[in-house]
Amino acid sequence: MTNLLPSSLIHQPQWRIIDQSSLGPQFDAKHSFAIDDTLCASVGKNESPATVRTWVHHQTIVLGIQDTKLPYLEEGLQFLKNHGYHVIVRNSGGLAVVLDKDVLNISLIFPDSEKGIDIDRGYDAMLDLIKLMLKKYDANIEAREIVGSYCPGSYDLSINGKKFAGISQRRLRGGVAVQIYLCVTGSGEERADLIRQFYELSLRNEQTKFTFPVIKPETMSSLSDLLQVELTVEKMLYELLITLKEHSQELISSSLTVDEQLLFQQNLVRMIDRNEKVFKS
Repeated sequence: MTNLLPSSLIHQPQWRIIDQSSLGPQFDAKHSFAIDDTLCASVGKNESPATVRTWVHHQTIVLGIQDTKLPYLEEGLQFLKNHGYHVIVRNSGGLAVVLDKDVLNISLIFPDSEKGIDIDRGYDAMLDLIKLMLKKYDANIEAREIVGSYCPGSYDLSINGKKFAGISQRRLRGGVAVQIYLCVTGSGEERADLIRQFYELSLRNEQTKFTFPVIKPETMSSLSDLLQVELTVEKMLYELLITLKEHSQELISSSLTVDEQLLFQQNLVRMIDRNEKVFKS
């Protein structure tokens, strides 16, 4: 059993739930990042309680801003497109990640209170959540950088040294969005090998100002493979809702309000502009 500190951000009077995990292949990842920016503003202004948003994007590669500096990016992009992937650039740091129908993304959006939520506290909230969701499997989940994985960071989540999830944060307008991609099922190695080939084609061994990871596919896996159980995105959504219910007085199922829809449209235009600048020929 995972014991949460009383200060854990998972304890909330209310959790607002926005489930966008089943919108299908037409749901563009640019929308997701614009939605999280919108929710940061609402939560930051106390117009919304703490919010959890779940989302799935099919056959999508999400690049970080740093990836756009790759010397032979065009070759890498063509390779990904040839393999049936849609490519976008997110509005935050980090590096390339793979999203598909078996990868569940979860965003936790908190108000950045007067004292401020320090970066580790935001990451720890997501770590707490995932440990609680998986507690029945009695797995030893570690948070540390997995060298050789794609988009490596100090809060890579792993079991037996193999990464199954990565966490990032975005802060703006008084809100904090903590985002995780969770490789639920499918081959973690195949996803990693795709990114390995993308970097090889986009770099061609050239020395660059930025450091890009040398991907070792065997460092990555999925929860199904690591736990030796049949998991699905739907099962993980169920565990998420049960976990939040245990640490909240009320869950509120929701969609964007009229005001949020207006702000979302503005944020989406920014995301589209950013991507057009990167991908213009």
